[in-house]
Amino acid sequence: MIDHFKNKVAPDMKKELRSILKYWAENTIDFANEGFVGELDAYGHRNVKADKSAVLNTRLLYTFSAAYIFFKESVYLKIAEKAYGYLLRYFWDYKNGGLFWSVDAKGVVTDNHKQAYAQGFGIYGFTEYYKATGCKESLECAIGLFQLLEFKFKDKEFGGYMEALSNDWLPLEDMRLSSKDANEPKSMNTHLHIIEPYTELYKVWPRKRLKNSIEDLLFIFKDKIVDGNTFHFNLFFERDWSVKSNIVSYGHDIEGAWLLNEAAQVIQDQEMMVQVRELSLKIANATMLDGLDEDGSVFYEMQGNCLDKDKHWWPQAEALVGFLDAYQNFSDEKYLKAVEKVWVFILYYMRDKEYGEWFWKVDEEGVPDRLLPKVGFWKCPYHNARALWKPLDALV
Repeated sequence: MIDHFKNKVAPDMKKELRSILKYWAENTIDFANEGFVGELDAYGHRNVKADKSAVLNTRLLYTFSAAYIFFKESVYLKIAEKAYGYLLRYFWDYKNGGLFWSVDAKGVVTDNHKQAYAQGFGIYGFTEYYKATGCKESLECAIGLFQLLEFKFKDKEFGGYMEALSNDWLPLEDMRLSSKDANEPKSMNTHLHIIEPYTELYKVWPRKRLKNSIEDLLFIFKDKIVDGNTFHFNLFFERDWSVKSNIVSYGHDIEGAWLLNEAAQVIQDQEMMVQVRELSLKIANATMLDGLDEDGSVFYEMQGNCLDKDKHWWPQAEALVGFLDAYQNFSDEKYLKAVEKVWVFILYYMRDKEYGEWFWKVDEEGVPDRLLPKVGFWKCPYHNARALWKPLDALV
């Protein structure tokens, strides 16, 4: 089966990766202002007045830096350079430090609060740009954001990181990452997207204090975030890690499975590597047990006993990497079969064959929701582009 994957699936993935990158390179440059447009609808029409998010722009920096590393083609480097310059010009807070949450179409700050999640993606993007270019300023930006997370957001009493602070580092009443999230001081999502960039930063800046923070985060996931009975992630918490939600997010589960495994491998703590390797398998198995439809696609989430059967683009992408990681670690072909099944689903249902890119979501019948944007505050190329070059890097 692995030969079939290398000979048939991998070439199709490479073709789709180029298609995704081409879509973003050709459709998202903001010629009227600077940087990238804040929103495109499902048909490619621009919302020229849309705000631009730190999430979208840091993920663009990451994606095109990584694309340049993968393909060594200057067209991708030029996009990465544009994203880098825009972030430093409009999102970087030169007075208080850190990244603003959003700016308007012309680059004027519209929301200046500091979300830990955004600082994490700043580290991710700046680190990847440093890897692509050797730009020391970019590495310094990544290190600076790491230090801000450690000194401003870290909870010295209970461990972990607070969700959000004001522009000048004061507590906020509303700490939510988005309107759909619970207003709690800590979340799985933020911690996942802090350990993710910390892992990448450690590859190029292997300092003891960074390693310690990664180890602390791994313990938090093992002891606080993963439900020891179901092996799904709990999503929201009080400061003392009391659980405040009953939602299962299948995409985050399978994404977390491989991200935690990679973090443990990168810091090379042998005991932790063994523990996390076993834990990541249990998380992948839990996703496989009740998070997959019969066709291999990934359900969105379960709240209590209510299953949301929609298929969002990013859980399908993360399943490619998560199940492949399980296969690489345990050599059980059922995980490789899971990769191929979700890949077939993506090709048939998630990919927009007419207008390009992937739909935000399709329903349980595979009908796309064309009211949701292709490009937006949260709709970025990072999940699906990464989900294609990761398998290509691993197996080809």
